[in-house]
Amino acid sequence: MNTHDRLEQLMRERGWSMYKLSKESGLSESTIRNLFKRNTTPSIETLKIICQSFGITLSQFFAEGEMVEMSPTLKELFDLWVNLTPAQKAALKSMMQAMQEN
Repeated sequence: MNTHDRLEQLMRERGWSMYKLSKESGLSESTIRNLFKRNTTPSIETLKIICQSFGITLSQFFAEGEMVEMSPTLKELFDLWVNLTPAQKAALKSMMQAMQEN
């Protein structure tokens, strides 16, 4: 998916117009319109600003497929997980599966 298609997808998902994206991002409406009308690729800085207005990271913008947002709690759990031994990971996974069944 190219940059313009991705921008349009994110705007469509949120029900945003170019005007709304302009207001949310703080970029001028002409800047947003020029991205689409002139088919120009936004600079990384402009794209960062746009991503912040969507509440996503640049990584999420360019990701192909579903990404899970790493909340502080998930990050803490992930950091703990990576330090476990394979046996500990297997035991924890079994315990979590058992908890879901109950």
